[in-house]
Amino acid sequence: MASHCSLRRSVIQLYKELQYMGREYPAGADYFNKKCKAAFLKNKDETDPEKIEMLINRGRFVQKEIEALYSLRKYRAMKQRYYDKDEMDMHSKKIESFVKQL
Repeated sequence: MASHCSLRRSVIQLYKELQYMGREYPAGADYFNKKCKAAFLKNKDETDPEKIEMLINRGRFVQKEIEALYSLRKYRAMKQRYYDKDEMDMHSKKIESFVKQL
């Protein structure tokens, strides 16, 4: 079990990291920051260290999901940039035929 000071430090660090990540959020930074702040304020009066740890872990999970969203967005942008639509259709058909063979 972590001490009160280390939990507080973890919560503040998580909040700052999420705020930084929200700058690139697809729905806009303002939307993300409002939702993030509301989530943290909703649980501001929590005093149980185990519950706080659980909430921190949930926040870390959300952080990883946002990173995955950004990676997918970058992948799609690169795919559109470097492949013609005809090439993408051809690759999709090859993949579909390969899957059918399995």
